[in-house]
Amino acid sequence: MSDVLLEVNHVKKYFKTPKGILHAVDDVSFSIDRGKTLGVVGESGCGKSTTGRVVLRLLEPTEGSILMEGEDISKLNEAQMRSKRKEMQMIFQDPLASLDPRKTVGQIIEEPLKIHNIISSSKERQKRVLELMETVGLAQRYYSTYPHELDGGRRQRIGIARALSMRPKFIVCDEPVSALDVSIQAQILNLLEDLQKQMGLTYMFITHDLSVVHHFSDDIAVMYLGKIIEIAPSDALFAAPTHPYTQALLSAIPVPKLENRRERIILKGEITSPINLPKACRFASRCLYATERCFTGEPELREIAPGHKVACFLQEK
Repeated sequence: MSDVLLEVNHVKKYFKTPKGILHAVDDVSFSIDRGKTLGVVGESGCGKSTTGRVVLRLLEPTEGSILMEGEDISKLNEAQMRSKRKEMQMIFQDPLASLDPRKTVGQIIEEPLKIHNIISSSKERQKRVLELMETVGLAQRYYSTYPHELDGGRRQRIGIARALSMRPKFIVCDEPVSALDVSIQAQILNLLEDLQKQMGLTYMFITHDLSVVHHFSDDIAVMYLGKIIEIAPSDALFAAPTHPYTQALLSAIPVPKLENRRERIILKGEITSPINLPKACRFASRCLYATERCFTGEPELREIAPGHKVACFLQEK
């Protein structure tokens, strides 16, 4: 059996707008091994969340293939995809907005079990829900509680329990801690880490918090305007960021010790519009090292070290 659980090949997602075609995700390729975590980082609007939704086919890809255990799920019909969704789940960014306010905690977690007819007996479903609540650290007394009566951390635990109810192999975590207090963030991250070890889960972890992604991810992909511009093992990326954009991102991380601080790189210039993009490096207008070539051609993602790829003309030999 291959170690690769998910393989994404040349996936694109375009949206038609009154001004032209918006390139939300543009020729993205990556793979995630079983039981591992791929962190996806980048500024707001770079296509992180859209990529996660396309991978799960919550949004249909414009082009490309998505292979789950070697099976191209982008070619499955609605009925086949419905069955496949049991293996692929999502934890959303805003725990309150992603939960039905008219349902109790027990009903929310039970709902996927009813939809997919996994457990027919209502008594057995209740037993399974209580087990899931215990797994994610939710006290049984919240079974008949509504989401608005709970704090953000407990709401997110409901979302995690709901995702786990299908016993999935792969979970897209779309900024699962960004709406939470710092102390609660640590609890949720520790929970996700423990669940990964216990259940062998594979994560795609989308975030804008670089400090979190370093400690939580095995590999990190950096996105800019719909493209992956650098992807590498977590420690390698932080030790030797290669793309000018990655270097600027990492220089902005606050550090407690001044001697460990990177020199801050201040980016200037306008962000290129994602609509009707020219054939050029998307970061060229803000890059400190841009040459004429950067404005007339688009760099490909090339391997510069084992597992470390970067899309930058400066790295071409």
